[in-house]
Amino acid sequence: MNKHIHFIGIGGIGMSGIAQLFLSRGVKVSGSDIKENKITEELKKQGAEIFVGHDAGNIKDADLIVYSSVIKEDNPEIIQAKILGVPLIKRAQALANLMQDKIVITVTGSHGKTTTTSLISYLLSEAGLRPTVAIGGILKNIDTNAYLGSGDFFVAEADESDGSFLCYSPDYSIITNMDYEHLDHYKEFKNIAGAFREFLNKTKENGCVFCCNDDINLKNILKDYKNRYVLFGLKAEADIYPKRIEFDGLTSKFDCFYKNRFIGRFGLNLGGEHNISNALSVIALGLELNIEAEVIKKALHDYKGAERRLEIKFRDKNYLVIDDYAHHPTEIKATLAALKNIESSRLIAVFQPHRYSRTKLLLEEFGTSFGLADYVIVTDIYAASEPQLEGIDGERLYKTIKEHTKNKEIHFLPKEEISGHILKIIKPKDLVVTLGAGDIVKVSDELAEELKRKS
Repeated sequence: MNKHIHFIGIGGIGMSGIAQLFLSRGVKVSGSDIKENKITEELKKQGAEIFVGHDAGNIKDADLIVYSSVIKEDNPEIIQAKILGVPLIKRAQALANLMQDKIVITVTGSHGKTTTTSLISYLLSEAGLRPTVAIGGILKNIDTNAYLGSGDFFVAEADESDGSFLCYSPDYSIITNMDYEHLDHYKEFKNIAGAFREFLNKTKENGCVFCCNDDINLKNILKDYKNRYVLFGLKAEADIYPKRIEFDGLTSKFDCFYKNRFIGRFGLNLGGEHNISNALSVIALGLELNIEAEVIKKALHDYKGAERRLEIKFRDKNYLVIDDYAHHPTEIKATLAALKNIESSRLIAVFQPHRYSRTKLLLEEFGTSFGLADYVIVTDIYAASEPQLEGIDGERLYKTIKEHTKNKEIHFLPKEEISGHILKIIKPKDLVVTLGAGDIVKVSDELAEELKRKS
């Protein structure tokens, strides 16, 4: 075990989780990021040394450098590590090192990874299996994204965005779906399919893969797969499927059937059909691990969700403000569909596009994603360290949405003007949702504060 590990980009949700796990093992941890945030403050409390800004001097005495996929080769700490001969590894490689000697469960897919990983982590904890966990979001039941458990299982969110999920060799794996996402890295969809096919084959022969039966792309790559797999989905041709689905706002109930055998009626504190699909994969895995159906039922019922996943920021008798991480057309449609199960006068959607490359590649798809909203506000693109692309900006996206979304109010506003605008136009029984993977959550927080003051 290394004595001192330095993390470049330690303030990210994935990097911070790995840093926490090494801290829990007694390793000296330091790290740098361009600014402080809640995550870096928490890491400081746990004993990590945090540097604001990237500088060659930050890596002093480090035995190993871990860096996130957004860190470029010209980073001064990367350059200094190469000069000094300090080993450099990617985030996924560091996580793979922590998985050694554990029964590994991974969750990957274009959408739904964090929710599904959180559900599994909570289920295994409730079943007394004391798992080690690394999630790409804060699990509200435990108020953290990572913890070191004393049991045999390691549950991890496997990020496919840069292909680094191929570092893992899981015993069990859930693949939620496969979509036109991260094309800045993969370039073409056939490369995405190739990476997922390779990931399938990384699952151990005596293990099991759980795949979504409703995803035609996933079913195509399963055709040549020789080892054991279970299909979950919303239709009865899957191995595990629901019947008699009932929604009540952001909760649902459904009868669960596995291999055409009735397992029980489950309640889920999550909205939308997409989350029932996620939950089915977790039920199937739980049954595979011989966890009793009643324990699975209780875990799903008591699950409090993950931050920024249909997270209620404010609610009173007049107004409801929700924040969600949705940043891809498929996710936006699923989130808005889930919110339609809540009775409201108007659904006001506030969208911050994430990355110039994603906006360019999926411009038309974004244009048709807001049909279920009654009022749409688009703001500037959150760059996520990308350079601006000529002709691609928030205003261009706003015009595309306006072309596709007739007879509805569509506005383009700078982020700092959004709260004030909404406070002027909001009416009783309106539902406001902020959408995006950047810092749009600040708008929902501001709005929540203002509405609290008024109520």
